[in-house]
Amino acid sequence: MVMSCCCSFLEKKKMKNPEGNNRSDPVSEFILLGFPCTWEVQIFLFSLFSVIYVLTLTGNLCIICAVWWDHHLHTPMYILLANFSFLEMWYVTSTVPNMLANFLSETKTISFSGCFLQFYFFFSMGTTETFILSAMAFDRYVAICRPLHYPTVMTLQRCIRLGACCWLCGFSCFLLPVYLISQLPFCGPNTIDHFLCDPGPLMKLSCMPAPATEIICATFNSVLIFSTFLFITSSYTLVIRAVLRVPSAEGRHKAFSTCGSHLAVVSLFYGSIMVMYVSPTAGNPAGIQKIVTLSYSVMTPLFNPLIYSLRNKEMKEALRKLFRSVIFVQRKPLKN
Repeated sequence: MVMSCCCSFLEKKKMKNPEGNNRSDPVSEFILLGFPCTWEVQIFLFSLFSVIYVLTLTGNLCIICAVWWDHHLHTPMYILLANFSFLEMWYVTSTVPNMLANFLSETKTISFSGCFLQFYFFFSMGTTETFILSAMAFDRYVAICRPLHYPTVMTLQRCIRLGACCWLCGFSCFLLPVYLISQLPFCGPNTIDHFLCDPGPLMKLSCMPAPATEIICATFNSVLIFSTFLFITSSYTLVIRAVLRVPSAEGRHKAFSTCGSHLAVVSLFYGSIMVMYVSPTAGNPAGIQKIVTLSYSVMTPLFNPLIYSLRNKEMKEALRKLFRSVIFVQRKPLKN
């Protein structure tokens, strides 16, 4: 429903020729420059990112299946983790398949509607990720700092509603920035020096300066990133204070092990997006922006399953059970 409405709106926008913009036809498609290099290097990058994409999907799918399969993991913490892994699969899918197609394409074009749909879904899922990470931080705060209240505060029903709220808010927040940028007049050139439709390069292609739109988008990004980041850091500050008061060394180690995975993921994700959208890197070369974007849009979803599975004993045990079950099912017909 949302996709069809967006497509209809963007197609109408594409047909418009703004008054005072008669010097050329409005842009109907964009060229994603990607990584300009020789054909051999393009093939190498295609193979590399294909492997990364498959590994990312496989790793996150294993976490979802492990949580679904093992009834011991049917707790709010692991339900939120499965939700997060599901999000990561779609997050990387919003950009990587199109990037892989462009490696083998001579034109590297994307339609006006396709560009803004990619912009909307990529940043909506990125926003949803900040909310889910905040929900996971809140879950750990209640579990460690308010353990007696945890069973009543974080029930399964409330956890499911919390996850649904994260998705709803994430996909609602970026409607305004997408609408504002799509209303800018685009009359050429239409080459985006990036591998995805990023708002910064898009606004640079506008025929008219739009300082109000730039300020609104920058303010929106800063408020969103800093508010969720401060909430997460505040939650974990209280968690660390509570853990340090635990008399048992084993108890402290278990608490830090559980929270350490989440903190590592938060550091990877927020470190990259702050460099990209908050620090003054907008004037940096496009190559640096591509590398930073790759780090949080492609590499972070790859590392997240490794971080959660390697640092969490319950998850490792659940994955071992899952793999043993899969191997048993595969060998069973052979014995017959």
